[in-house]
Amino acid sequence: QVQLVESGGGSVQAGGSLRVSCAASGSTHMRYCMAWFRQTPGGEREGVATIDSQGGKKYADSVKGRFTVSRDHAQATLDLEMNSLKPEDTAMYYCAADLPPWVTCSGALARIADFGWWGQGTQVTVS
Repeated sequence: QVQLVESGGGSVQAGGSLRVSCAASGSTHMRYCMAWFRQTPGGEREGVATIDSQGGKKYADSVKGRFTVSRDHAQATLDLEMNSLKPEDTAMYYCAADLPPWVTCSGALARIADFGWWGQGTQVTVS
């Protein structure tokens, strides 16, 4: 069992920066692919970034060059540094982990239903 808890959301003006974090607890969680997703009210949940256990990363086209995903195995944390924020980045941001073995981490941005563990989300608002 893995527990994921997000933090660090908030409100910022367009062009600003925010960092959201996810604290993971539970056995062997750092073996897993971890990811950030986001969802607007009434919208579908979409993949933002994935990172595998070796640090391999994949980003959605909409955030490439602006967002950076990282993980710290010792601290058991997953971070998302968001720069040059736009109003369209406004959403609830969710941390997720654990994929079945037949799904690659790099191909997991669209595999929302395959992730086994989810956090409760943290709100990011850009105005």
